[in-house]
Amino acid sequence: MSKINNIYKWDHHSDQPYIITDKTFKKQQKQKYLLEYFMMFWLFIVVFPIAFVWQFVMRFPTTKMQVGIGVNLDKGEEQYALVEELGVQHLIIRMPLWEVEKIDEFVRFAKGFGENKIIMINVLQDREHIEDLVLFQKNIQLIFDKFQDIAKVYQIGNATNRSKWGVFSVSEYLAFYQTAQNIRDKHFPQLKLLGSSVIDFEYYYTAYALFNFKKIKFDKLSSLLYVDRRGAPRERQYGFNLKNKINLLAAMVNLSPKVNNKIVITETNYPLKATAPYAPTSEKECVSELEYEQYMQDYIDIAKKTKKISHLYWHQLIAPGYGLVDNRDGSIRKTPAFYKFKQLIKQT
Repeated sequence: MSKINNIYKWDHHSDQPYIITDKTFKKQQKQKYLLEYFMMFWLFIVVFPIAFVWQFVMRFPTTKMQVGIGVNLDKGEEQYALVEELGVQHLIIRMPLWEVEKIDEFVRFAKGFGENKIIMINVLQDREHIEDLVLFQKNIQLIFDKFQDIAKVYQIGNATNRSKWGVFSVSEYLAFYQTAQNIRDKHFPQLKLLGSSVIDFEYYYTAYALFNFKKIKFDKLSSLLYVDRRGAPRERQYGFNLKNKINLLAAMVNLSPKVNNKIVITETNYPLKATAPYAPTSEKECVSELEYEQYMQDYIDIAKKTKKISHLYWHQLIAPGYGLVDNRDGSIRKTPAFYKFKQLIKQT
């Protein structure tokens, strides 16, 4: 991650940033956007009831969902054979902006999967690129240029409602996204961009990204729709299970002029028991490998049956704390979910 004030640090075990421990810094940054937070919640109070009713009165276009998997450069070339074994065609690859000097390695890694794969690039932000949009302009142009023959679709930003990911407000993210959109429009019109990359069931952030006066347009809406803290996908949060959450999100998308009528779930999974420090949550939220297998199957089945999700990417192939393969001790161990995922791919 960015080394600004040595505040942002990356956890290589769970593949995400550490929580910001400097509470003074975090408070100072958030205080700048108190008015925006207030407006965001009021906007959601207006949008929510309209979207809630809209989902029952509007006929939505249907789509056949494609299922993909996340793969990472740092997980090694053994992923090539595993992807072939799974038979999966759709891949999402993270491209961290703080590692842009290694972009040629990422390009070679992506090419290694062969020409028959459909690849999305997930552009991971850091605080340095959020604050310095001139730097971001330079590096996003480089990323588009290097990957344009490999990938046509790019998720701009990740978990944009989490301060540990370097973003403190929706307006900061929209300025970031618009910078990428401007470069795309000017130099790479054939590419498609996804946002707003909100994680979890925090649709007040999504609403603020979908209803505003900014000159932005999402080609598809990206959502990191985790339900792991509630357990099974049919469990409810504030009265909403996974199916309800998807239906509400689809209604918001349908109402918004900022996005084409397509939704991509770019990240979701469950944390595994007894895998600390690799698990991305506390042990309380973790599940057994057999529960993981069942919840994964249920999640994919529910999302597919809504006919409102264009693509769903499981996060990710190799990760001891939450993936389909455990690579601790230098060996490859396929979990029960690996074989279930293979079976699910054959059915799509």
